[in-house]
Amino acid sequence: MTEMREADPWDLSGRVALVTGASGRVGRGIAERFAAAGADVVIHYRQDEKSAMALVTRIVDAGGRALSVQADLTRESECRRLVETAADWRGGLDVLVNNAGIQPTLDLADMTADDWREMYDANTTSAFCCTRAAAPLLAARGGGSVVHVASIEAGQAAPGHAHYCASKAALVMFARSAALEYGRDGIRVNSVSPGLIDHPGLAGEWPEGVRRWGAAAPLQRLGTPEDVGNACVFLASDAAAWISGTDLVVDGGISARPTW
Repeated sequence: MTEMREADPWDLSGRVALVTGASGRVGRGIAERFAAAGADVVIHYRQDEKSAMALVTRIVDAGGRALSVQADLTRESECRRLVETAADWRGGLDVLVNNAGIQPTLDLADMTADDWREMYDANTTSAFCCTRAAAPLLAARGGGSVVHVASIEAGQAAPGHAHYCASKAALVMFARSAALEYGRDGIRVNSVSPGLIDHPGLAGEWPEGVRRWGAAAPLQRLGTPEDVGNACVFLASDAAAWISGTDLVVDGGISARPTW
């Protein structure tokens, strides 16, 4: 009797994934994990063409397929162009990861309405516009996955981060709302909320914060871009075929710490 083997639910071979903000540290980690899972990856960048091209080279040298595309996601027309270019590249689109965003710090007393709008345009409106543009293309493939990269600050306030926290909270709720409306088209929409993600030089820039995080997190370390990427790949894969409208927290367990 021939042994029956089940398909690998994590295998994304033949699927096209668009990762926005992929020239940044977290975005690179996400894009590389999608490429490792077999997906053809579209690398979006706004300004850092050099980093985007270097990432494309790494993926291609490892045997994958990747394309870099520049776009200013604060403009709706640019969001549409990006999504359409991604779909035209390989004949369709299966996954959208809305990772692009900014995180400036500013006290409320010094914040202007323009500061507030800048944050929402970069973090939330861009995700809205890209999702709107991608939905018909995902539906044309019989469904697909949209993942928003939010933050644990969507539910945990921080000084100087009022506009950032609010924009990420809006992103989590947008994922739930979109899941309701796009589910009939086979489109799953979720969010990933990372905690503190390490990068070279962080311990020198913020030694006290890094020390406190390491002491407080049950897993006793900071996160990596690959940790976020693995969560995004999971939500986009068939392993998460019945998961939609949820927020996956990736923070080493720090959200489990009591605050009283």
